[in-house]
Amino acid sequence: MVYGLLSGLLWGLDTVLLGIALAMSQFVSTEQAIFLAPFVSTFLHDAFSSIWMAIYMMFKREIKKTFNAAKTRSGRFIVLGALLGGPVGMTGYLLAIKYIGPAYTAIISSLYPAVGALFSYIFLKEKMKPISILGLFISISGIIALGYTPGGEVNNMLLGFAFAILCVVGWASEAVICAYGMKEDEITPEQSLQIRQLTSAVTYGFVIIPIVKGINFTMSVVPTTATVIIILTALAGTASYVFYYKGIYKLGATKAMALNITYSAWSIIFGVILLKNALDLKMIVCCICIMVGSVMAAGDIKEIVEVFKVKKTTKGNV
Repeated sequence: MVYGLLSGLLWGLDTVLLGIALAMSQFVSTEQAIFLAPFVSTFLHDAFSSIWMAIYMMFKREIKKTFNAAKTRSGRFIVLGALLGGPVGMTGYLLAIKYIGPAYTAIISSLYPAVGALFSYIFLKEKMKPISILGLFISISGIIALGYTPGGEVNNMLLGFAFAILCVVGWASEAVICAYGMKEDEITPEQSLQIRQLTSAVTYGFVIIPIVKGINFTMSVVPTTATVIIILTALAGTASYVFYYKGIYKLGATKAMALNITYSAWSIIFGVILLKNALDLKMIVCCICIMVGSVMAAGDIKEIVEVFKVKKTTKGNV
């Protein structure tokens, strides 16, 4: 559970830092910059994350093992999960924002743990207890309430909804497929993440960026301060993914996703700390719902109670 919660905490930090980078002049100076900013920032984020992971794996002396693991059956599943979670899921998310706005996109995309739980039940035979289902419902409801803003411009509801669903299916599939890939112990969570980030970065760099005609814009952004911020953001994102993949390996896809979505609450907290954002009652209530619901969804309440009992008894004996 600690792995899952840390993945959410660090992704919340990643979200706030990336927001700071996207607010810089390089990404908002023209209409073209505003359109290309999400694609280019995602490419740079995953590219630098891949570099951070390579440095980490070199210290562990597992670079060669990682490339060997990529050739295994498990490694091929990780590549598939990477394509669905990165280029497919994230591109669907960005295009959904373009057509239906961030509010509706946030609401729809927050359903990916529920869809992931369904996929996990069908393909991995992971079952959830009623209390866990209730917790997941509470957490997702908190995210929906937090992200919903009345009004907002909708350019094409049908197309935007389709891209949002593509995002949900992509993100849900990534966790489930990667969980399946790591079942045979042919590949470690760290090796899986190195493959995931490299696959995403290469796909963005050689397929998506050229399609959206963003090569020149990308080259102009690289030597700026915004890229320095993205490099630091990628470090937080890499750490988040390490814990997320460890959570998938230890807990299973469903519980890891349930804990990872706490990033919605953590991003609010980091926004208050780093950006001095205002905090109102709605935010506080929603954050509590997200946190409590996620712990209920991912943890066995009886086991948690027993742990506290053991700690209390041990303390008393001492």
